[in-house]
Amino acid sequence: MNEKELKKIAIEKYINIQRIKKHGQEEIDYQEKIAKAELQALGIPADDLEIE
Repeated sequence: MNEKELKKIAIEKYINIQRIKKHGQEEIDYQEKIAKAELQALGIPADDLEIE
């Protein structure tokens, strides 16, 4: 992963945090749905990562 890709990821994380602060639980649910889809696309089972 190069520096440009790392910067892009850091910016996306910051933007997501700002959205969560503004929209609360609804945004958390949305972000979780997107993250699960990304993990599954990479072949990582998201269910194994759930905290209970």
